[in-house]
Amino acid sequence: MALQASKPSKLGRGILIKYLYKELFYYFLICFAFLFVVFFANQILLIGEDMLAKRAPFSDVAKIMIYSMPAIIAQSAPFATLVGFLMCLGRMASDNEILIFRASGFSFRSILYPVLVLGLAISFASFFVNDYLLPLGTIKYNQLYRQIMRSNPTVVLEPNSVKQIGKSTVVIGDVKDSEVSDIIFFSKKDSNEETIIVAGQSILTGAKNQGVLLQLDMSESMMTTLDLKDLSNYDVLAAEKTVLNIFDSTITGRGGKNPREMTFYDLFREIKSMKSDPDEDPIRINTWMMEYYKKFAIPFGSIFFAFLAFSIAFLFGKHNGLTMGLFTGIIICVLYWAMQISGQLLVTRVNLDAFLCIWVPNILMAVVAAVLCLNLIRK
Repeated sequence: MALQASKPSKLGRGILIKYLYKELFYYFLICFAFLFVVFFANQILLIGEDMLAKRAPFSDVAKIMIYSMPAIIAQSAPFATLVGFLMCLGRMASDNEILIFRASGFSFRSILYPVLVLGLAISFASFFVNDYLLPLGTIKYNQLYRQIMRSNPTVVLEPNSVKQIGKSTVVIGDVKDSEVSDIIFFSKKDSNEETIIVAGQSILTGAKNQGVLLQLDMSESMMTTLDLKDLSNYDVLAAEKTVLNIFDSTITGRGGKNPREMTFYDLFREIKSMKSDPDEDPIRINTWMMEYYKKFAIPFGSIFFAFLAFSIAFLFGKHNGLTMGLFTGIIICVLYWAMQISGQLLVTRVNLDAFLCIWVPNILMAVVAAVLCLNLIRK
């Protein structure tokens, strides 16, 4: 006589579902805390150490760190979803807890539902941080950083370095306090003209006029303007002293606006306005569209990561599921991060379609997860 597993009561099903939610969220929190500390140490403490070394006030450095936290939270949440869910589901598979779920009448679809619901909840929470707290933190960060630069301009100077300021490239020589021994500016007005400014001893001071971020007093300077279509045609201007002002708009961009300081709605309206301007640079529009798509692609990566974690954990996590989940999750996170960075570079440098470059990693994860999930359900 064959024995059949009886269907669990609604109370029993509810207990198992709550247990699954609890375990998933518990592992997510552990991984989120770990990744938050890693990103915080990597991005913020290095900046803080550099600013403190250049005698920036400690209170301002502490505020800079606080204002940077939304960006770290938005970055950590999707990766924590993948690693945490992989570790949780892998452990449950190797400890035969999933077998208990199956024996209690749960199908793989029934187990997938809580995984996706929690992944979607994390996505919405991450979207709120990315769309509201991140712009707010970025505005406060930029305001404070500009204030620090005005009061202590040496914060932005690094000896023997190359910096990008707006559309200009700056080569900096030796730096001692606010004095720079050699400095070279490369600036392109358009595709036909480039200006090169070379100076000897220069002094960097704080802003003295409204709208000016930094002022550079250069001695023994020479400015060369080149016609890029005819290099034999150029103008040379030499001066004993030259004052170069770096404006706020050079740092913040169009109209003093920065896409990271906007919500998705404000960013959408700004892009719409830019598209209506026939003189607007198409590359700039595509770059701003990239920032718009990032508003959605990064936070909602959590739902795709949750789906992928479910498919991988049950197929390959029957043995040493916890360890497998940890290492597999880290490898996928690194690959995903590399694809995101590559996509952004393709947008900014090659001007490829912003939507494809930003969303391809999520789409690829969804396809792989769907294929693995179909194989799982067929078994």
